[in-house]
Amino acid sequence: MKSGVLNLVLKRLAVAVVTLLIVLFAVFFATSMLPGDTASILLGQAATPEAVAGLREAMHLNDPAILRFLRWLVGLLHGDLGTSYANDMPVAALIGGRFVNTMKLAGITTLISVPLALTLGITAAMLRGSFYDRIVTVLSIGVISVPEFMVATLAVLLFAVYLRWLPALSSVNEAHSLTDIVRIYAMPVITLTFVISAQMIRMTRAAVIETLSTPYVEMALLKGASRSRMVLRHALPNALGPIVNAVALSLSYLVGGVIIVETIFNYPGIAKLMVDAVATRDLPLIQSCAMIFCLGYLLLITAADIIAIMSNPRLR
Repeated sequence: MKSGVLNLVLKRLAVAVVTLLIVLFAVFFATSMLPGDTASILLGQAATPEAVAGLREAMHLNDPAILRFLRWLVGLLHGDLGTSYANDMPVAALIGGRFVNTMKLAGITTLISVPLALTLGITAAMLRGSFYDRIVTVLSIGVISVPEFMVATLAVLLFAVYLRWLPALSSVNEAHSLTDIVRIYAMPVITLTFVISAQMIRMTRAAVIETLSTPYVEMALLKGASRSRMVLRHALPNALGPIVNAVALSLSYLVGGVIIVETIFNYPGIAKLMVDAVATRDLPLIQSCAMIFCLGYLLLITAADIIAIMSNPRLR
């Protein structure tokens, strides 16, 4: 790796670290400003002012916000996510099982959406200007224009209400066979696949078309080389960097999509845990869940930027 490329990568990593600190600061103070008093919500309407004041003191809610942020940040550096207000349990223990469920959903979606999007994007580029290319382009633009909650709602109406093929809620505990697993994960995966595949198709198609427009590819085509051979043997390897960048950027949309999908389908993941924690103003749990989503998004965006830097032929 050349020194120039290495310097750019190190600068991007430094920017990512600074961005993470800013995000942690924003997450902590945004959650701290949620309406409602945590102590009052936990104790209920029958609680006396003395009991509420005592609980606030015990949970250090009367401390200055900057002191609570620094205490939380030091805990994160030591791997301590804090203790849940509502459950009186370590936040790490509450997140552990839910994190596995969220990763399963994201993993299954990735395994389906990435090959599907790459196949459609590459074939659309190979058949540029054809009826097939127009259909793929129109459908991908249409899907991009539809928000995630609309796709999820339409999936529920079609497959659960009218056709009655799939359950409206995704209860992982009821998965006892392969058929149950398929039925439980089908609608969340379909929704997330729609969310991330459309953008991936368009970016992949654009990367392959740009490579096919290079002089050496056009010269080879004029000499009689088949388009499929040029794409698979020459254009695709040179477009690999932009394609991987497109995949990383598209997968970052999983972060926002998972939050909506888990809530609509009542899927027991981190996003659903965070939404439930908002109702009880469980600040340590909300902050930790939000931090995980922000960190995942930041890692994917940083990976996409580094791949773009390393695949830039002008920097090699």
